[in-house]
Amino acid sequence: MHNTKSPITDSATPAGWRKSSYSGGANAECLEVADGHLSVPVRDSKTPTGPAILFSPDGWSSFVAAVKNGHLTA
Repeated sequence: MHNTKSPITDSATPAGWRKSSYSGGANAECLEVADGHLSVPVRDSKTPTGPAILFSPDGWSSFVAAVKNGHLTA
């Protein structure tokens, strides 16, 4: 899987955060992604000023596919 560059230590920095369409609807375990960047910043919605991770576009697609296909487990 194509992975990340370096993490963002304060995820309030990138603009354009939105709840990922791949997150559940209960607001308990939501990921947010930021649009309009060369990489795909991803953060935990419960900690909006906490760290974020940067995926390449291909890496994000691979990650989402792995989750959808049950290839990642807790």
